[in-house]
Amino acid sequence: MYNFFNFVYHKKSNQIFGFLLVIFFLAACADNKRADNNTKSEQESAQAEEVEEVIPALDTLLYNTKINTIANGDTTGLWPVKNQPYPLPGAILPFKRVVAYYGNLYSSKMGILGEYSPVELWKKLNAEVKAWERADSLTAVQPAIHYIAVVAQGSPMKDGTYRTRMPQAQIDSALAIAAMGDAIVFLDIQVALSKLQDEVPLLEKYLMLPHVHLGIDPEFSMKTGSKPGTIIGTMDAEDVNYCSEYLATLVKKHNLPPKILIVHRFTRGMLTNYRNIKLRPEVQIVINMDGWGAPALKNNTYRQYVYREPVHFTGYKLFYKNDLKNPPRRLLTPDELMKLTPQPVYIQYQ
Repeated sequence: MYNFFNFVYHKKSNQIFGFLLVIFFLAACADNKRADNNTKSEQESAQAEEVEEVIPALDTLLYNTKINTIANGDTTGLWPVKNQPYPLPGAILPFKRVVAYYGNLYSSKMGILGEYSPVELWKKLNAEVKAWERADSLTAVQPAIHYIAVVAQGSPMKDGTYRTRMPQAQIDSALAIAAMGDAIVFLDIQVALSKLQDEVPLLEKYLMLPHVHLGIDPEFSMKTGSKPGTIIGTMDAEDVNYCSEYLATLVKKHNLPPKILIVHRFTRGMLTNYRNIKLRPEVQIVINMDGWGAPALKNNTYRQYVYREPVHFTGYKLFYKNDLKNPPRRLLTPDELMKLTPQPVYIQYQ
C-alpha cells in the first residue's frame, strides 16, 4: 500500500541519492582537473628537458682543448687566437668540422652543386665526409651546402650593380638538397658593385633559420668600381663587422645558436685591417683560403694570408678541376690538411 509515509521516505531517499551523485561528480571533476594539471606539468617538464637536450650548456673545458688541438703545436703565439670570447651554447666550431659542397644550381662552371643531381651529389659529399672522419676520428663532421645566392656578373644589369640575386625558388632548392642529408646551409654573397647593407637583409628570412649561415666573397667586392673579374676585389674589417653584427642581432632576437660567417681569401689585399675584426659570442668567423693551384702554392697562400693574420677559425677550399691544372695534378688529402697549422675546421669543395 503506497501511503504518505512511503512517499516521504522515497522522496528523501531520492534526495540523498541525488546529493551523493553530485558529490561524486564534483570529486571526479576535481580528480580529472588534478590529472590534467599533472599531465600538463609533465608535458611542460618534458618540453623543457627536450630544449635543454638540443642546446646543452657550453663545455668550456672541451672548447679550450679543441682550440689548442687545432692550433697544431703552433709556438708563435698566433694560434689559438687570444682573447676570443666563448661562443653561445649550440656552437658548431670547433666541436665539429664542416665539410661543404659549393656552387650554384644554375651553373656547372661555378662549382659542384651545379654539376650533379641531388642524389649523385650526396653520394659524393658523403664520401668526402667519411674521408674526413677517417682522417680525424676525434672530430665529428657536419656536412654543408654552400650556395651562391648573390652572383657577380660580367654585365652591369639594369641597376649597374653587376650582380644577380638568385630567386627564392632556387634558394629553397638548395635548402631542400641540404635537408636530404641533414646538412647546414651557407648563403654566399658576391656583392660586385652593390653593398652588403643592400644584400644581407634580403636573406634575413633564411638567416633566421638555425641551420642557415652566411658567406661573403671579397674577390668580387668591387669597391673601385671595376667590372667583376677584371681585378681581385677587396673587403675591410668594417664589412666583416657589419655582417657579424647583423648575424649577432638575429641570434639574440630569435634565440638561435651561433652563426658561422665565412670570409673567402687568397691575397693580402682581399681583407684589410684584419686586426679590427670584432669577435662575438654569437658569431664564429672563418677565413677560408680559396685559392687554386698545386699543393705547394695553396699551402703557401694559407700560410701567408690565413696563418699569419689570425682572426678566429680557418678554412680551406679544394677545387676538383682547377687544382688539377698544374703538376702534380692532384687534390690535397684530408691527412695532408690535418698537418697544417692551424688545422682548418671548414673544408669547401668546388
